[in-house]
Amino acid sequence: MNTKIFGVELADELRGIVREPAALFFSIIMPVAFFALFVSLFGKFSSGGVSAGTSMVATFGAFGVISVVLMNPGIGVAADRERGWLRAKRVSAVPIGVTLAAKVVAALPYAAGVLIAMMVTAAITGSLDVPVPALLRMLAVLVVGALPFALLSLAIGFQVGSGAAAAVLNAILIPASVVSGLWMPLSIMPAFFTDIARFLPTYHLAGLARTQLIGGPVLTHALALLGTTVVTAALAALSYRHARS
Repeated sequence: MNTKIFGVELADELRGIVREPAALFFSIIMPVAFFALFVSLFGKFSSGGVSAGTSMVATFGAFGVISVVLMNPGIGVAADRERGWLRAKRVSAVPIGVTLAAKVVAALPYAAGVLIAMMVTAAITGSLDVPVPALLRMLAVLVVGALPFALLSLAIGFQVGSGAAAAVLNAILIPASVVSGLWMPLSIMPAFFTDIARFLPTYHLAGLARTQLIGGPVLTHALALLGTTVVTAALAALSYRHARS
C-alpha cells in the first residue's frame, strides 16, 4: 500500500466524518451526552467492589466506539455510491482497497476521542477508580475490537443509500446496545435479555473491555469477536461485489 496515497485518502475521510451531520450526531455527540447523563446520576454507586461509573466507562465506552465505527464507514460509502464513487474508482489510480481501508481507519481516532471524553467525564464526577494503565488497555481493546462493526457498516453501505444506511445502522445499534446491557446493567433487565446478549458481539466487546478494568475471563469474548470479524468480512466482500455488478 502506498503510504502517501493512503495518507491523502485518510485525511479526506477524517474531514468527511465531521462534514456528515447524521454521523457526527449519532456516533459522537449522542454517546457522550448519554454517558454524561447516566454517570452523573448513577456513577458513584458501588457494585462488585468498583464504582458504577468505572463499569459504565467500559459499557458506555463500547457503545461509543461501536457508534463511531458502525455509522461512519457505512454512511460514507453509501453517500459515495450515490455520487458515482464506485464507477469512478474503477478508472482511478487509487486502489479501492486503499480508500476502504482509509474509511475504516478514519473512524478510529474519533472512536478513541469519544472514549477519552467519557473517561474525563467519569473522572470529573468522581466516579472513576481504576489506574491509567487499565484504562489504556481498555481503550486499545475497544478500538481493535470494533473492527467487525466497521466491516458490517461497510457491508450495509454497499447495499443501501445514505439515508437508509443511517436508519438501518441505528436500527442495529440501539436495540443491540439495550439488550447487551451497554446502557443499563443486565442484572436489572428482564432475564431473557441475558440469554439473547450472549449471542451479540456488542455484549462480548463490552465484556472484554470490563475485564481490563475489573478482571475476569477473556477467551469467550475474544473468540466471539474473532468469529464475528470473519462473518462481517465475508459480508462486506459479498456486498461490494454485488454493488459493482
